Amino acid sequence: MVVAPTQPTMDAWTPADSSSLYGLDQWGEPYFSVNARGHVLVQPRGDRGGSLDLVELVQGLQHRDLSLPLLIRFDDILEDRLERLHSAFERAIAQYGYAGHYQGVFPVKCNQQRHVVEQLVESGRRWHFGLEAGSKAELLIALSLLEDPKALLICNGYKDRRYIETAILARQLGRQPVVVIEQPDEVPRIIEASRNLGAAPLIGVRAKLATRSSGRWGSSVGEKAKFGLSIPDLLSTVEALREADLLGDLRLLHFHIGSQISDIAVLKDALQEAGQLYVQLAALGAPMGFLDVGGGLGVDYDGSRSASAASTNYSLQNYANDVVATIRECCEPHSLTVPTLVSESGRAIASHFSVLVFNVLGTGGVTRSEIPEAEVGEPLIVRNLRETLDGINGTNLQEAWNDAIKFKQDALSAFRLGYLSLEDRARAEQLYWACCRAIASRLPVSEQLPEDLRELSSAMAGIYYANLSVFRSAPDTWAIDQLFPVMPIHRLEERPKQLGSFADLTCDSDGKLARFIASGSAKPLLELHELRDGEPYWIGLFLGGAYQEVMGNLHNLFGSTNAVTIRLSPGGNYQVEHVVRGHTNAEVLEAMEHDPEALLERLRRASEEAIQSGNLAISDARRLMQHLEGSLGQTTYLEG
Repeated sequence: MVVAPTQPTMDAWTPADSSSLYGLDQWGEPYFSVNARGHVLVQPRGDRGGSLDLVELVQGLQHRDLSLPLLIRFDDILEDRLERLHSAFERAIAQYGYAGHYQGVFPVKCNQQRHVVEQLVESGRRWHFGLEAGSKAELLIALSLLEDPKALLICNGYKDRRYIETAILARQLGRQPVVVIEQPDEVPRIIEASRNLGAAPLIGVRAKLATRSSGRWGSSVGEKAKFGLSIPDLLSTVEALREADLLGDLRLLHFHIGSQISDIAVLKDALQEAGQLYVQLAALGAPMGFLDVGGGLGVDYDGSRSASAASTNYSLQNYANDVVATIRECCEPHSLTVPTLVSESGRAIASHFSVLVFNVLGTGGVTRSEIPEAEVGEPLIVRNLRETLDGINGTNLQEAWNDAIKFKQDALSAFRLGYLSLEDRARAEQLYWACCRAIASRLPVSEQLPEDLRELSSAMAGIYYANLSVFRSAPDTWAIDQLFPVMPIHRLEERPKQLGSFADLTCDSDGKLARFIASGSAKPLLELHELRDGEPYWIGLFLGGAYQEVMGNLHNLFGSTNAVTIRLSPGGNYQVEHVVRGHTNAEVLEAMEHDPEALLERLRRASEEAIQSGNLAISDARRLMQHLEGSLGQTTYLEG
């Protein structure tokens, strides 16, 4: 396999160099770093102390019969994210003399895994941290877990009569659900349900803001937004609630300007508009009390701290400061009591807490082979390539590259027309790649290269075959070109000398990881190491705790991976809190309505017929059925 251009001299390489190369010292702060052994280090409590060697952790989990690919969740990181979010708002409230408080909710759609939601509710109890539901099923989850009567349950999404009635009855149960009106036709359903039950929910309204957003989710605002009420609809809703004697239950204004807000300026504009809407709703007689700024608090995936799609140009503290200061400025001139501030931060809470570790099964791409010896009577095309190789030096790299490409094309054309044998074509390709290696080894590192030569590294890049399905474990990389930090979790004391991308196990050409973080941008290839015989090569995909765990599909019937929840214990050790075994082959078959027992029976009958016809020995039939029965209980991923 072939290589990326490397330094002409073998200068020293340190773990710090790897940390800089992969951006770990930026996007990983404060949870991930590299230790002196060249292993990724996890600090689940951030800068509050305690760390785990990720490589040693994976080894220990493998000894517990948890094979790769493996999703590792860190409860301590989840708690730390909650702590940092609330601390940021508490500091902002103190700094700006805000007379209200902050009360967050977690959008269940971000990660619906039971243990995750339970842990968030438990960890957030001291702040009365709540949940946001976007469907009837999510509402049931939230109702069952939120026992704190002060915790908010924000009810978003499309709502039928049963959804609304459930929320009303839950209020009588001592819960605090807020039914957010997102469509005009929800208003009469809320009024009717309230009359029939003799009780009303806490009511919120979602406004369509005119503020222009940017990025992938910019359509979350404006006239064509999927959810929300226009200004005329907002006024009509207020009057309808007043006539139904429900205006006193209108307590919350909600807005949302998209996930992963990268530019803080967009948020500031939205806050100013929403703040004035809140003031006007209060002037119309609604008691109000809560302002929900929605989701959107971004994650710095690439560590560039910029307004790129994979980053943010603001910190968590900047975000909290702007929310608090802007809403105070809107309310103060009107002597209006400031609202309780609510956010639906999902990505910013959950992204960091899980790491997907997968192993590399092998490599492909350009094969490094011996230069074929010259033979008498070689075709001219082959001789041209050999002469090009022999003539490569530090002064003619561009010329040699041009010649190598031309002669390779000539060889292909000659083969298509029947003028070149298969053996000679093979020689031509071997010589071409030898030219590529010779040119790459002489490329200067510090100089700006011509575009043609910059393409050389891509042409020589390898394919690393990964034991995972991107459609299952990282669907956003395929669906919306989301960038996640991807890097080896060991051998970081070594200079990576290869360039490559990852191909997954699915039979889909889109099943690949071929976009990697760069500073404020993306690159098609990642610096990787050569594989060593008999040694594993482990790769980590980081910051994927939001959405990826719940959005994956069963493409090619690759199911969920093994998942484990880890918590730091005293003395620097760890406790395995929770284990979820990945799908077996039988389980994914059943998901597609195949009956594993019926499948086995059909194959048993087929083997019996083969025995009767003399095509299969009884011992081989037994071995076949044993293999089939064993396969049903095994993971969908490759083992050993």
